[in-house]
Amino acid sequence: MPSNTHATIVKANGIHEPFDPKKLYRSLTRSGAPTDLADAITTAIGHSLKGGETTKEIYARAFAQLRGTARPSAARYSLKRALFDLGPSGYAFEDFLSELYKAHGYRTQTRSTIPGTCATHELDLWAIKGNEYIAAEAKFHNSAGTKSDLKVALYVHARFEDLKTAPLCEDQGTITHPYLITNTKFTSEAESYAACVGLSLISWDYPKTSNLRIMIEDAGVHPLSCLTTLSSAQKRSLMAAGVVLCRHLCDNTSTLSSLGLTEEDIARTLEEAKEICNPLPHDVRI
Repeated sequence: MPSNTHATIVKANGIHEPFDPKKLYRSLTRSGAPTDLADAITTAIGHSLKGGETTKEIYARAFAQLRGTARPSAARYSLKRALFDLGPSGYAFEDFLSELYKAHGYRTQTRSTIPGTCATHELDLWAIKGNEYIAAEAKFHNSAGTKSDLKVALYVHARFEDLKTAPLCEDQGTITHPYLITNTKFTSEAESYAACVGLSLISWDYPKTSNLRIMIEDAGVHPLSCLTTLSSAQKRSLMAAGVVLCRHLCDNTSTLSSLGLTEEDIARTLEEAKEICNPLPHDVRI
C-alpha cells in the first residue's frame, strides 16, 4: 500500500506524528471492510496527504469512502467516534455501559443512590456477576483530546473508599472491583495512581486487554449512534427514549415507527443494524 508516509498528521491532543498507513489499514479491515477496499482507501488517502491534516480529517475521508460502498463497515469504523455521540450529558454513555456489561453476563443498574460512611453518593453503574461486585464511575468527554487526569482518579478513589462497606444492592454485597471508565483516554499520572491504589481503569484502548473496544467487539454490542442511516436528531430522539443499542432495533423493529420514517427508510436502517449486529470473525477483529 504505497502512500505518503513522510506526511505529518496531528492527533486529537495536538501531537504531531508521521502518517502510518498500516494503522489506517488495520482499522479499516477490523471494521469488516474487504482487504482490497481497505487497501484502496488507505492508498488514496496516503497519496492525498499534504501534511498537517488532523486524525479527524483522515477519519472523515475514510468514513466517507466506506459509507459509499460498505455501510455496515462504515458504521463499525465509526464506533470510536460514535461513543462521543452518546452525549452531551453522559447519561446515554452510562446506559450503554450498562448494556455492555449485561451482554457480558452481569446484572446491572445505573444511577443508584447509595449512602457511604460519610456522604451519600450517586453511583453511575454497578455490575454484579457471581462474587464480582463492580462499582463504576463513568467519565464522558465530548472531545477526543480531553483526558481523565489525576484529579479525577483521586476524586473517584476517595468516593469508593467512602463506599467500601456500603451494600450495592439488596443482597448486601460490597464493592470488590472499583472502576473508572472513560470514552477517551487517561493521563499517565492517572494510570500510575490507579495502579498504586487498586482502582481499575478502562478507556477505548486501555488496558491492552478488556478495554472498551475489545469489550464491545467481543459482545457484539454497538451503540445506536454508529448507524449511518439515521440523522443525529433521530438518534438523539431514540437515545432519549432509552434505545441505545443497534440490537434494540433488531429486537423491536417497531421502535423506528416513532420517528415517522417511511417503510423504505425503516427497512434500510434495520438492514444496517442487523449487519452491524452480526459478529465479525475473531481474526478480523484483532
